[in-house]
This record gives sequence, structure tokens and C-alpha cells, in this order.
Amino acid sequence: MSDGLFAALYARGPVAGAVDGSAWLTAMLTVEAALARACADEGLIPETSSHAIAQACKAERFDLARVIEATGESATPVIEIVEQLRAAVGEQVAPHVHLGATSQDIIDTAAMLLARRATDALLADTSGAAAAAAKLADTHRATVMAARTLLQQAETTTFGLRAAGWLIGLHEASHGLSEVARTRLAVQMGGPAGTRAPAIAARVATELGLVEPVLPWGAVRVRPAELAAALGVLAGVLAKVAADVVLFAQTEVGEIREGGGTGRGRSSSMAHKRNPVASVAILACTARVPGLVATMLATMRQEHERAAGAWQAEWGTLTELLTLVGSAASWSLDLLSNIEVDADRMREHAQGLDGDNSGVDALIERALAVSGL
Repeated sequence: MSDGLFAALYARGPVAGAVDGSAWLTAMLTVEAALARACADEGLIPETSSHAIAQACKAERFDLARVIEATGESATPVIEIVEQLRAAVGEQVAPHVHLGATSQDIIDTAAMLLARRATDALLADTSGAAAAAAKLADTHRATVMAARTLLQQAETTTFGLRAAGWLIGLHEASHGLSEVARTRLAVQMGGPAGTRAPAIAARVATELGLVEPVLPWGAVRVRPAELAAALGVLAGVLAKVAADVVLFAQTEVGEIREGGGTGRGRSSSMAHKRNPVASVAILACTARVPGLVATMLATMRQEHERAAGAWQAEWGTLTELLTLVGSAASWSLDLLSNIEVDADRMREHAQGLDGDNSGVDALIERALAVSGL
């Protein structure tokens, strides 16, 4: 993003590398190799051709810069990839490359493959953040603080219960995303007009560990939309946690401080400041997510068997969406693992407030049990 200038903010953690240009190229070549093996298994091409194609599908052998340039000439990267792959395998095998497939088969299947790999990494960071929230909930069961409603002090609560709320939000949102990743990321192998028999799709799905769809879904974009929506829900939970911490970290409140090292949070002009950098980064990433989710939903309006523009709009949108939510998850792991709680300040601000906290311990236990932490 912006030639990497803002990558530490918007592209923190492992997800960015899982969806960059090189990763896309690798994923598309992985699909081409799986397609060749499926065609050989179905007796459509010789086994020797399948082996040659698979051996040639190594990203380091391809000119990514040329693929990028050629994408502007044909509105798809697949044409150049297939040309380079055919050149790599030679004249005899070249006709067996990309057999019966179309660009959408390769790009859509590669997108699902990338999404599965990216969500694995993203969910690992989210799981770590949830574990940190669980630890805070357990440690601060009895740390009394003021609850706030409409930004005003209400009754007393405990910081442990606040952290338990974060925990359940992270648990529910990550469960939703995990279900989408497990059950809805499907192969696309419909051929030029979506009429290809399902045998090839079934074999490719088995090899890549993706779902076999009932029908090709080239112009019915429920699956990408479901993925985008699940990412948006998780981003909303991460934003909630960060917004709470920003408010607690205000100088006038001072109930929480971010950890993460003495050099973090410096100001360029005010030496006394300690800015909540992780929370700010999460909020910056997640603020961009709703617009991207809306774009993914808007692209569901597609014409006939393949859209003119709407489908193409998904590629960069989904890449950016995964990157931003992945970055927010990585920042959240850092944030919740290094939070510094000022229990005395919390109790001080809660003085004089009423509140019945007799049920708090049971609520925290319930949250820990449901989340498995």
C-alpha cells in the first residue's frame, strides 16, 4: 500500500504477504497444476503432460512484472500466465495447458485458495487476541470500574467483565469467519460459459482442499460476499476493542495504557505524550473495511454468465479487505497482550457509584467456558 510507506500500519502481520502479487501468482499456478492433474485423471490429457505442467508451475520461473503489465492489456492476468506456462512446457504439451478452463476459473479458485490461507493466519492472530482478553477477564474479575453509557458514568462493573465482553465478541466473529472459510470457499471450474461437467471441479476441489459447489458460481457471487461480510463483522469487533482502549487511555481517564515498548507512541512535537498506537492502527484499518464490504456487495449485480467490471472489481477489493482485517487482528494481538491496567484509577473513578456486581463472576466464567479459554 503506497509502495510500502504505510505497510507497518495497514499491512502488519502475516496476511499481507499471503495475498500480495507473488502470492496471487503462486495461487493461480497452483490452480493450473491442479487442473492439469484433474484432466489427466479424467483421461483428457496424458499423465506426462500433467507432470510437465505441474513442474513448470513454479512462480520463480514467471515474469511477474510482465504479468502485471499484461493485465492492463486484457483485463485479466491469466492470459499472460497461460502464455508463459505454454512456452515453459514446449509445443507438444502446450495444448494441454489450461484445458477447458477460462480465466474466471483460475482467478476465482485462486481467490478462494488465497482467502483460505489468509484466514488461517488471520484467525490465528484473532485467537491469540482472544486468549489475551480471557487472561484479562480472569485476572481482573474483581477490579471495580465505572461502566459508561452514552459516554457518561453509569453504575459499577468490573474490568474483567469488560474484557469478557471483548472475548465473546472475538469468539463469535472468528467463529463466523471460520465457518465461511471451512464451508463456503469453493472451487470455480465452470469453463467459458459455466457449462462444464462437475468431474473436473470435484477433483480440483479435493486436491486444493476447497469446497465443491453444486453449480459453477461465476456470476452468482454469494460466496465472496459471505466472506466479505464475515471479515466486516470481525473488523467491527476489533474496532470496538480499540475504541474502548482509546477512551480509557485518555489523559483525563488514565485507566489503561498501551504497552509494547518505551519508544512506542511518541509525538513529533510533544515529548510528554504517549499515544495509543496499536488502538489507533486498528481503528485506521477497520475504518476502511465497511466501504470495501459494501463494494463486494455492490459487485453482486453481475450480467449474464460473466460480469463486465463488477467481477474485476472484486480482486483488489478482496485483497485489500483481507490485508486490512489481517493487520487489525495482528495489532489487536499486540494490544491485548501488552495492556497495562491501572486498577487504582479505575476504583477511584467508580467511587460513589451504585452497582450490583454479584453476578459478574458467573458471567465471566460463562464467557471463558463458551470460548474454550
